[in-house]
Amino acid sequence: MSIGIDTRCLLCHMERNLELARTLGTEEEAMAFARDLMKMYLDAPEGVSSPWFGPQTAALLHDRYGLPIDRYRQEKLDSNAFVLARLPLIREKVAAAPDPVLAALQFSILGNYLDFSALRGNVSFEKLEEMLSGARDMVLDEETYRALRADLKKGGRLLYLTDNAGEIGFDRVLAETIQDFFPDLEITFCVRGGITQNDATREDAAAVGIPFPVIDNGNLVAGTQLDLLSPEAKEALYGADVIMAKGMANVETMLGCGLNVYYAFLVKCPRFERRFSVPLFTPLLVRERS
Repeated sequence: MSIGIDTRCLLCHMERNLELARTLGTEEEAMAFARDLMKMYLDAPEGVSSPWFGPQTAALLHDRYGLPIDRYRQEKLDSNAFVLARLPLIREKVAAAPDPVLAALQFSILGNYLDFSALRGNVSFEKLEEMLSGARDMVLDEETYRALRADLKKGGRLLYLTDNAGEIGFDRVLAETIQDFFPDLEITFCVRGGITQNDATREDAAAVGIPFPVIDNGNLVAGTQLDLLSPEAKEALYGADVIMAKGMANVETMLGCGLNVYYAFLVKCPRFERRFSVPLFTPLLVRERS
């Protein structure tokens, strides 16, 4: 299970971290950091995905350069504030749409743009504003969306696996809209177990006012690393009737798990462009069982 790191992914991971290291110290220090990275790759279990390396890389940057583990804190605060300011208008647009669930899903997927790690900090709130203005033009796979609605209609438990801060505000609108149309669903949100890049934590869930029970995954991997889940998260995952998984990291860590997962994300890296044969920033809704 999961999409294991390959040579292109490894080179991308090394390049972006060495690019950062060169801004933090000397070339000699960057070389020492490069050796740390190479040892990390060599010691890793075979087949692990790219997100698996996240907590170790953050720890290396902290130990070598004193870089704060929570280095995206301001970006997270800004992202939450940006989304909160726009929630009333987004709710209006969702409520006025012919299919409010689809409209809320479209906005939620666009929220996946708020990824300061994958996009190397090249995130523009102005660009997101422009993207949001065209949210209702988003085209998603109709068969997959019909399957999602059919599963939601059955009721039961929906586990919502979140991704980034800010984005979780859009997720709130989607979950609330789903609850309105499918009241028999029991919805639970799952965030990261601690500070991981600009990913959503319990603090971010509280900041955007998530009105559903919130649990965390019990670890620092950006995604849903099945073997590292806390007992609470594992029980929620395997006890869910439907799972909504936001972001590429959840795809990387879960694809092939066999559970009833719907992955909703923007394509933000060359590997995903190749895998799904689509250009950068293409919105996708993909079903695990398909």
